[in-house]
Amino acid sequence: MATGVRAAMAAAWVALVLSACSTIGREPSSEPPLVWPPEPDPPRVAFVTMFSRPADLGISGGFFERLAGALFGGADSRLVRPMAVVAVEHVLYVADPGAGGVHRFDPAKSRYRLTGAPGGRPLPSPVALARGLRGEVYVSDSALASVFVIRPDSKVAVPVPLRATLRQPTGIAFDPATARLYVVDTAAHRVHVFRQDGTLESTFGQRGTGDGEFNYPTLIWRTPTGTLYVTDSNNFRVQILDEHGRFLGKFGRHGDASGDLARHKGIATDHHGHVYVVDALLHAVQIFDDAGRFLLAVGALGRDRGEFWLPAGIFIADDDTIYVADSYNQRVQVFRYVGGPT
Repeated sequence: MATGVRAAMAAAWVALVLSACSTIGREPSSEPPLVWPPEPDPPRVAFVTMFSRPADLGISGGFFERLAGALFGGADSRLVRPMAVVAVEHVLYVADPGAGGVHRFDPAKSRYRLTGAPGGRPLPSPVALARGLRGEVYVSDSALASVFVIRPDSKVAVPVPLRATLRQPTGIAFDPATARLYVVDTAAHRVHVFRQDGTLESTFGQRGTGDGEFNYPTLIWRTPTGTLYVTDSNNFRVQILDEHGRFLGKFGRHGDASGDLARHKGIATDHHGHVYVVDALLHAVQIFDDAGRFLLAVGALGRDRGEFWLPAGIFIADDDTIYVADSYNQRVQVFRYVGGPT
């Protein structure tokens, strides 16, 4: 690649990283840029930052909160075992079974809180999050077999009165056009679709290996056009469905090479249609095109920036900022897609 072209791409990368850092409230790192793939190929994904506690996002408690912490040793607000993350404008939510709730980081207003169930009870196993229509966030708790909603002005996660029995709710997705809520029931090997009033509209899937069948599905992602991607975990594949659960396609195979699936978890798409699959055992985020062809792997086992240890959930914002719950490193890592459509 010509030197001038590389310089132009580097300048564009710096501008994007500065923009992303200002959005999430942290100064850009003085370390050298970290991109995938490395030169001489043009960069596609750039590391932006990572955070484990409110201070990493420029959030500091008020005077009396800091005084109480100094005098009485207040609880540590750092991430313990983050499993899912979602961004609602400038506010970040992180589901954390290790902390017994959902962390809410608001860098713009310098506010933080850990949200649990009503009555001061914890959420023992919050495993997935979905962004609602008016700033609310839905959270599934697999241990409580329930779905909760956290509204922007609420200090607790309120149970959603779903009129169906859930065995092990995991992945959730929300359709803003119809207010439908999709809930993956891992133990039942199916996906339930609920109306806004909590009534069960439909259910699709059953245990099996055929098209549209599941073997312990876990997480789900809905694209703006209504396409559903479901991580069909024990079939070691991703299934692609329409909004009604009709089978459209699939990709994936069991293995430990690039493009294989070993223990795939979170899934998301960017506005170019790339499909991002987090794999806990491969300690990486793998990127595929919309036909399931492998394009790029980001990450490796480790604790440095851009490395993972049993990563879990992923969320991609409207501006293609990528948030990954790096579970056993007790942090969320932030990246940005900086490439083009392919």
